[in-house]
Amino acid sequence: MIAHLGGPVFFIWPYAMRAAREGERYETTLFPSGTIRLTAPGAPHTAVCLACDTALRISDIPAALRQEFRLGARETAVFTRLDNGSYQDAVRFANGAEVSLQRFPTGVGFEVKQLLENMKHGEKRIEDAAYAGA
Repeated sequence: MIAHLGGPVFFIWPYAMRAAREGERYETTLFPSGTIRLTAPGAPHTAVCLACDTALRISDIPAALRQEFRLGARETAVFTRLDNGSYQDAVRFANGAEVSLQRFPTGVGFEVKQLLENMKHGEKRIEDAAYAGA
C-alpha cells in the first residue's frame, strides 16, 4: 500500500486501485486485460473500488442500453455485484434493471452521490457491505 492523492492505493496485480470518494466523478475505462473498470480523471491505470449499495449518478448512458433497459440518458443507481458470470461488478437502476459494468462502453460518467459511511443511521453500514470494483 502506498499513499496517493491523499488516500491509500492498493496494488492487485497488475493494476493499482483505490477507494471511491463522495462527490468525485469517474468514467468507464477499458483496461489492457479487456475489462471495463471505473477510473478517476488523471489516473487511467488506477481502478476505483466501490462498496456495494454505494449511491451513484450515471450520465451519458448509451442509447442501446437506454432502450434495452428503459433508461434515460442520466440515471441514479447503486453499485452491486451480480450472482453469476465472470464479471460481477454491476449497477442496479431504480427500475430494478441490473447491468454489468462490462456492458458500458468507455467514457460513461459515474458520480458517487453518497458513500455508505455517510448514510443516515439505520441504513446499511459500511461494515455490512462487500467491496467490489477492482
